[in-house]
Amino acid sequence: MAMQTTKLNAESHLLLDQPLLRLPHELLRKTFKTSQKHIERDSAFLISSIKEATATFQQAKNDDNDSTTTEDQAVAPLATLDSMINRMQGLKRKLESLHSEEKVVLEQSKKRISHLQDLYSIPSLVDEEYDRWSRIRLDRLLVDALLRNGYGESAKMLAKEKGIEDLVDVDVFVQCAKIEASLRRGSTTECLAWCQEHKNALKKNKSNLEFNLRLQQYIELVRAGNKKDAITYSKKFLAVHHEAHLPEIEKAAALLAYPPDTQWQPYKNLYSPNRWEYLATFFVNTHHDLYNLPFRPLLHIALSAGLSCLKTPACHSSITSSSFNSFSSTASLCPICSTELNDLARNVPYAHHVRSVVEPDPVVLPNGRIYGRARLQELSSKLGLPPDRVRDPMTGDEFDESKVKKVYIS
Repeated sequence: MAMQTTKLNAESHLLLDQPLLRLPHELLRKTFKTSQKHIERDSAFLISSIKEATATFQQAKNDDNDSTTTEDQAVAPLATLDSMINRMQGLKRKLESLHSEEKVVLEQSKKRISHLQDLYSIPSLVDEEYDRWSRIRLDRLLVDALLRNGYGESAKMLAKEKGIEDLVDVDVFVQCAKIEASLRRGSTTECLAWCQEHKNALKKNKSNLEFNLRLQQYIELVRAGNKKDAITYSKKFLAVHHEAHLPEIEKAAALLAYPPDTQWQPYKNLYSPNRWEYLATFFVNTHHDLYNLPFRPLLHIALSAGLSCLKTPACHSSITSSSFNSFSSTASLCPICSTELNDLARNVPYAHHVRSVVEPDPVVLPNGRIYGRARLQELSSKLGLPPDRVRDPMTGDEFDESKVKKVYIS
């Protein structure tokens, strides 16, 4: 029986660690798509240039005996070949850079797979190797929480100190935090560049992040009084989205007739500075969705799962738990009832119990609380109470023993 309770289930543990391999996969896919785009574009240029050079060379060959053939016509094929060579050298440099990035991601993936594989070689929860593996995971969760809350430098220092740089995604979150901060400062430049870089993926996910950024730039032009520039900008960047965002474009057009201090809705909301906060949150959600990352820190998810497993209705009952109650005669070992975790666990669901555990010979006190009779008698004896009195161990209330009723569980 003991082996059953301490046997490690690796599959259930890895439910929390799926992002560990998802993000490298997405980065590799992005690198592959970028390489493919460069190759296709430069291959099309190469084929076109070869055809042009061939035609030019054939024309020069036919005109060998023509006295009107100029020197420029004679060297044109060589110039085309030089252009092709330069273009291919540029492609080679781009692919070498992408290959270097790919090797780094593959090395990280290898170490992450090895880290997860270690869990399958641990037979029991009480094994020392499980403690070591759990500490590494806790360090990863702490780094993830720091990165998501904008403490990039602290996250880097912790990852370096613990030697887990390859098990955390510092660079991805630092870039995300940088773009998020630029949006909060009122700049869309970096975020628009990011949208351009991930244009195909955003289009596949039907994201309207770029439209909202363009709309915000239009609003800022109107706010500054540059209405002519705003109209030109709208025709160039907003009108192309008319099929999916016609109502928003119509509201934006009507914004030209309202000053920034208007109280009329929805134009007041369009002018509101809170839109920058909305755009920053919108970008973070889009970023995490694109890379298949959880929207909440993994540390919060782990804590919520653990707290929910331990939480019972008694932890947040109207009767204060023993950790807070000065009249209590017992000391609770329940983590949920502790001062550190009681408020944190208030909104998580209760644990699902399929088996009840009650004390022998249960009785109910007038306040509705149930205890074992032997426990109440032992407490009364220790406290020196009269034989006909009992005290509630949790609340400190005293009652006549005649009012104590036996409980029958059906």
